[in-house]
Amino acid sequence: MGERDDPGTIGRRVQRLRVERGLTQRQLAEPVYTPAYISTLESGRVRPSDEALRHLSDRLGVAFDELATGRSARLVTELRLRLTEAQRTLAVGEAEAAAEQYAELLVEAETHGLAAEQAAALLGLGECAVETGELVAGREYFERAEACLAGAPLPARVPALRGRAVAHYLAGELRYAVYLLESALDELNRGGLHDPDALLLLYASVIGPYMDMGAHARAAQAAEFALALAPQSGDPALVARMHRSVARTLVAEGRLAEADASLAKAAELYRGLQIRTELANCHWMRGYVYAQDGQLERAEAELRKALGMLTAKRAALYSSQVAVELADVLHRRDKSDEAAALLHGVLDDLSPERGAVHSAAAHRLLGIIAEDARRTEDAEEHYVRALSLLERAGAAGDLADLCRLLGDLLRRTGRVEAALDAYRTGLGHRTAPGTTTLGPAPAQPPL
Repeated sequence: MGERDDPGTIGRRVQRLRVERGLTQRQLAEPVYTPAYISTLESGRVRPSDEALRHLSDRLGVAFDELATGRSARLVTELRLRLTEAQRTLAVGEAEAAAEQYAELLVEAETHGLAAEQAAALLGLGECAVETGELVAGREYFERAEACLAGAPLPARVPALRGRAVAHYLAGELRYAVYLLESALDELNRGGLHDPDALLLLYASVIGPYMDMGAHARAAQAAEFALALAPQSGDPALVARMHRSVARTLVAEGRLAEADASLAKAAELYRGLQIRTELANCHWMRGYVYAQDGQLERAEAELRKALGMLTAKRAALYSSQVAVELADVLHRRDKSDEAAALLHGVLDDLSPERGAVHSAAAHRLLGIIAEDARRTEDAEEHYVRALSLLERAGAAGDLADLCRLLGDLLRRTGRVEAALDAYRTGLGHRTAPGTTTLGPAPAQPPL
């Protein structure tokens, strides 16, 4: 049962409903209470007991919760049903349409003082903003959602916290993103809060930042944990649709508690569907492994599959990393023109403030392609741009490699002192992956 409104608000509501129904204070009061008590209650000078509210709700023909809070149980359930519909819209990749649904629902949740539903709408708006590349707006929505859930247990706050971390990551703030995700993982595992959905969401989200920071061992371990935690739900979209249909039927029959249970299951499955989309990263990881092993044809097939999945479901920020990996494989397979076109597409979709690490990776590979084609000035320009972006983002592992490339280019063109400066810069950033780049690894789940 939610918190009640203040006595004055309840009193005005009782008076309005009594007048609408054509009842006198005596008719409303009898046989248990007096007209004087009703008069005192309607003026807001007394806080009615549960027994008094139940008597009044029976006489007025409304639900107890509606009299105490001003909102009916049906209203709350129907709002949750519409939130699930918006979640479905987002899960199938229609971010702009979902944002319109969430914005309308946020207004209604705020009007009725429904904190949990406000948080759900804000979380949805944040996800929509990240998908469309509006990272600052997305981060603000996630922060507001966290504020609505300030008193809730950590697992309930994880989706909003993870959203904020992803917004920082896509803006190039790798260390802070990893800090947020690892801190939450550590708190969950050390505190015994082994919520599978929360852990899966965090492990799936930390893979990208780990890879960009050169922490390949941690990325591989996070992927292993994510796959171990992934629920075996068959076709989550199909099951979720079933639960939504059941919920509609139950609402129509007035069986609101059962409808809420079905909606909770549908919402959980749609979250899983979004995670499965993110786990297109598994194809990317497999392609990356094949590329490292020299199996370029298999790598190209896996990376094209990952890119197709991400492009169909996610915004350019999510697909750009895979596009760069695919371009590298294409270049190594002597398809440099196609690789360059793919990379320029990445740069058209990103900016230094939005996807700095991925922009840097595109410039780095364009530099290598230009150098192979003996276009030295173009190569140097791309390397310098990449270096500036990586320094801003703090991607130490990539910086060391880039400084080596730039130093080699400068040395070959006779600029020895400049080459030495580039090498020294690279040595300053050289770290063993997953050690000095990051702090201690977070506690592990009991798998």
